[in-house]
Amino acid sequence: MLEELRIQNFAVIAELELAFGAGFNVITGETGAGKSILIDAVELLLGGKADPALLRAGAARCSIEGLISLDGVAQNAHSVAQNAHSARSAATALLEREDLLDEDASYLSIQREIRRRGRSSARINGVTVSAALLREIGQSLFDIHGQSEHLSLLRPRHHIDLLDRYADLLDMRAGLTALVQDLTATQAEIRSLREHKDSQQRRADLLRHEIQEIAAAALQPDEEADLLAARKRLANSEQLATLARQCALLLNGDERSASLPLVDGLMQVAGALSKLAQIDADLQDERQLAENLSQGAQDLALTIARYADEIEYDPARLDEMEERLELIRSLKRRFRAADIAGILAYQAAAEAELASIDQGAERLSALRRHEQSLLSQIGDICLRLSEARATASQDLAAAVMRELRELRMERTRFEARLAQAEHPSGCIVGERRYKFDGKGMDDVEFMLSANPGQPLQPLAKVASGGEAARVMLALKNVLASADQTPILIFDEVDQGIGGRLGAVVGQKLWALASAHQVLCVTHLPQLAAFADRHFQARKSLSDARAATEVRELQGDAARLAELAEMLGAPGAAGLASARALLAQARAWKGG
Repeated sequence: MLEELRIQNFAVIAELELAFGAGFNVITGETGAGKSILIDAVELLLGGKADPALLRAGAARCSIEGLISLDGVAQNAHSVAQNAHSARSAATALLEREDLLDEDASYLSIQREIRRRGRSSARINGVTVSAALLREIGQSLFDIHGQSEHLSLLRPRHHIDLLDRYADLLDMRAGLTALVQDLTATQAEIRSLREHKDSQQRRADLLRHEIQEIAAAALQPDEEADLLAARKRLANSEQLATLARQCALLLNGDERSASLPLVDGLMQVAGALSKLAQIDADLQDERQLAENLSQGAQDLALTIARYADEIEYDPARLDEMEERLELIRSLKRRFRAADIAGILAYQAAAEAELASIDQGAERLSALRRHEQSLLSQIGDICLRLSEARATASQDLAAAVMRELRELRMERTRFEARLAQAEHPSGCIVGERRYKFDGKGMDDVEFMLSANPGQPLQPLAKVASGGEAARVMLALKNVLASADQTPILIFDEVDQGIGGRLGAVVGQKLWALASAHQVLCVTHLPQLAAFADRHFQARKSLSDARAATEVRELQGDAARLAELAEMLGAPGAAGLASARALLAQARAWKGG
């Protein structure tokens, strides 16, 4: 509920601080005293247009602050729990979404400021926010009925929500919403698959060609390195043969040479050292080294001889190697790979992608079957919702017309009209298909005929004034349990209503306060007598300037004096009439 309202330099209000309570709060005062300016201030606080003309004359800035409790809005304990939970959940969700939730989530602080040069600012829990966000949060907490754009009951898009709450259909609707979300995701995937069908086919053809090309190459992971080494040997075979022969001559000698071959010389050295070691044991290591060198030279000579015998020059084999290496280089360039391993990795990825594309047709068929199943399930729920709404709409219409009869609108007709529109791709209901969304296939709009012979018309077209105010009041009373907006504000709800009917309006507003916090600006003493808290607005002169002041009337004496003034009889007779009004209201309220 709105606990505190602080205003500085707004219109004719210099400085004002009010503490409202749960239940029915009434503001009264003479015409022109500035009662409705309080409502204007609340509208500005909730994101209304910031106009520098609203500043008090001579002031550089104006400020409006509100402290709202999310824990309680009404007098009735059950309604407090129910509506406080709704208000908390709606407002808290918005605050959490914007990261504006205070540690104490029981309260919400809102501030709006306008400066003379046209700049304005808005804060929620001390954090600067946009006016749009302020309006969004304000609409979850406040419903202002007056000469403003906040008449929620005149917005047809809300009518289906009110009817569904009245009929207790929100749980069924939640199940429908889940199915619609599933359908939306399914249809999005179907569209994606269909839109990319041609390109996917072209992609599949390319992948098949590339896979075949790589497979035909029959690449081995270490093949390139082996080929490069073999090509180098084959390309240098003549030089390798010459060098090998030179090594063999040096090791084994030549028959034409008079010098001793290196192998024979090392063998002689080893034989001589063997004899020396027999005489001098200290030469055993040298003997062993000589024998090792001699044996190593013999092994080397044999290896070099075999190597030289195996060397051959094969131009055809060299050409084959060059072609193979060029193929590998070409594949690396084409598939942007650093080596053969990269080419083979590309092949594996291409095969996986191709398998996924090939499965696309099967996936599309499965999605289409799922889509039809969902459309049938949605159609079943939409039909049940529509039938339940049709029944509830009749009960709602009867209840509203009973309320209107009590408000002296005996011949008024009211209807909650349901309409459906067929659509070729809509949900399936029997042999037909209907347009739908997460709320079902019905369009709901409240219709009214205020006078005999006049056709029912959309409620949004009903003329403003006392007639519209009474329709709003009747709807609010019937939908009190369904309307989750915790704070209701009525500005001049008694417009066009006489004193005799004022008591009935007072009764209904007080009844609304069992499930909401209600603030009402009124001229009728019969209505004001039902207030749980009564505030008086009056205009005074300060420094030759008018200023609106508002105070809570404490005790019966102050209230009786104000009621007598409202009756236009401030004397003893007026006080007696005021006392009678107050007694009648208290008797009706049961206290």
